[in-house]
Amino acid sequence: MPARLPSWAWVTGLTVGAIAAVTVLGVQADRGSHPTATSAKPSSTASAQPTPTPTAPAKVPDGSGTGRRVVYSLGEKRVWLVDASEATRRTFTVWPGSVSPDPGDYTVSSRNAATTGSDGVQIEHIMYFAAKDGVSVAFSNAVDGSSPPPAASGGKTGGVRMKKADGTALWAFGTVGTTVNVVR
Repeated sequence: MPARLPSWAWVTGLTVGAIAAVTVLGVQADRGSHPTATSAKPSSTASAQPTPTPTAPAKVPDGSGTGRRVVYSLGEKRVWLVDASEATRRTFTVWPGSVSPDPGDYTVSSRNAATTGSDGVQIEHIMYFAAKDGVSVAFSNAVDGSSPPPAASGGKTGGVRMKKADGTALWAFGTVGTTVNVVR
């Protein structure tokens, strides 16, 4: 028959186990985020520091057409994706090449999933919508996610580059035949 442990040994074992469990939980809790309480009273530095206000998305330019369309402002270097109810689904800045289309109404004439741009950069989500001076003008984004303007290197480039996430959104929005309104 096995020997029975004295009652103090049981209590000691349970106490050691409880202390170990509390220690593990305490270490895990210490690694988490630590919310801090805020004071209802303004501090002396609060009035010295202006509170940042979120900026509203840029308004779609007047005279940019109606209905579902892509609006490209040459002056603002910005694109808007506008749905049929006139709601802006997304707006973002772009980096135009050295050749820009004239203001007017265009349509997406063709799309290419990926290629090498005339500046040697691997690009994707290419959407051709205009031509000027023998140069095709198209929206695109760099495959590696970089967002520099297309390098002109003395040549004519019609790429209108954007960030990768914006290129993906434009690609999903702008199928062949989608209206592109170019404004000043």
